[in-house]
Amino acid sequence: MKKFVGLILVGLIILLSFSISCKTEETEVIPTEEKKIKAGFIYVGPIGDFGWSHAHEQGRKYVAEKFPWLETTYVEAVAEADCPRIIDRLINEEKCDIVFTTSFGYMDATVEAAKKYPDKLFMHCSGYKLDKNLGTYFIDFYELYYLNGLMAGALTKSNKIGYVGAQPTPEVVRHINAFALGIKESNPNAKVYVTWINSWYDPAKAKEAAESLIAQGVDTLAFTEDSTATVEVGQDYTKKGKQIYTFSHYSPMLKYGEDSVVSGQLVNWGIAYEEILMRLYTNTWISKDYLYFLKEGGCELGGDFGVPINPKFENDLKNKKIKDKLLGEISIYDLVMKRIEQFKDPVAKYNPFVGPLYDNKGNLKLKEGEEGTYNMLWSIDWFVDNVVGEIPK
Repeated sequence: MKKFVGLILVGLIILLSFSISCKTEETEVIPTEEKKIKAGFIYVGPIGDFGWSHAHEQGRKYVAEKFPWLETTYVEAVAEADCPRIIDRLINEEKCDIVFTTSFGYMDATVEAAKKYPDKLFMHCSGYKLDKNLGTYFIDFYELYYLNGLMAGALTKSNKIGYVGAQPTPEVVRHINAFALGIKESNPNAKVYVTWINSWYDPAKAKEAAESLIAQGVDTLAFTEDSTATVEVGQDYTKKGKQIYTFSHYSPMLKYGEDSVVSGQLVNWGIAYEEILMRLYTNTWISKDYLYFLKEGGCELGGDFGVPINPKFENDLKNKKIKDKLLGEISIYDLVMKRIEQFKDPVAKYNPFVGPLYDNKGNLKLKEGEEGTYNMLWSIDWFVDNVVGEIPK
């Protein structure tokens, strides 16, 4: 009997030990859920505009593919007045952790949303207002516009260069001025004529503005508008026997103007979205201005990736020479390449905004040797002296 009871006790002890062992092992294998982030993007134009919104969409696709922990959503063609409603939708219905608002005109709506949703993050593109959960980001092109200006001034025959402007924001004014400064360096006799269309995306208005400028004697065109309309106008006139030089904007437009596009500016928004979202994922995000230029790889010169200057115009630019104070006699082609090196140099970075610099009303804006600062350039509301036109208030 005692032997039987002993066997039962031994069995119970073994069973109990097995049970405890199983429970301990079960606790150890409970998986830890991977951190997930959802990002919402608001575009001012359609993603098929082949300009600003198209470029941002390429950046969204890049990070969506790169980060397995990231989910994204977007809303396109959002009027500035409708931005608050779309933000509410992305936060409350789509459950986004961070919202990117990609137009200057979305600034006030983004600021208010940051106050309304203090536990969410907001990033506003091209603005200047910050908060504890609100940052700004931008890939700026003023360096590229200056380089395009060097080429435009060298190529024009009429000394009349046109610019189709979208909205009169500091960003656009800064770019027009940089373009004009490049033109003045290579051709002091040339002027820049600005026509505003007051829309970020309106191919019909852009086409009309470009044709009107050509009718006024302009033979070279640059623009800030999110379609290929201006480039196509230039190509059409060139094919009909009137050479119009064009400089494309944001996306690779060379194929729309093979005989017209000299160069342009190309953007890689993926580099900005990659840094910002990785900072959020690793809890290292801070409120600041996230800025990218040539040296950071956020943009590059050209009408297509890998084609900084259309080969059709290389010889003309190599044959046009000017005298530079430091470099001596140099071709425009070589000067463009040299300036790219200087822009990328973190120590001796070249700044085209240097005094003496006057506005187009004769007022001195920068004294001899004085350089334009970030604060000046990001709030600029005046044209340099070789620009013909006004800035609507």
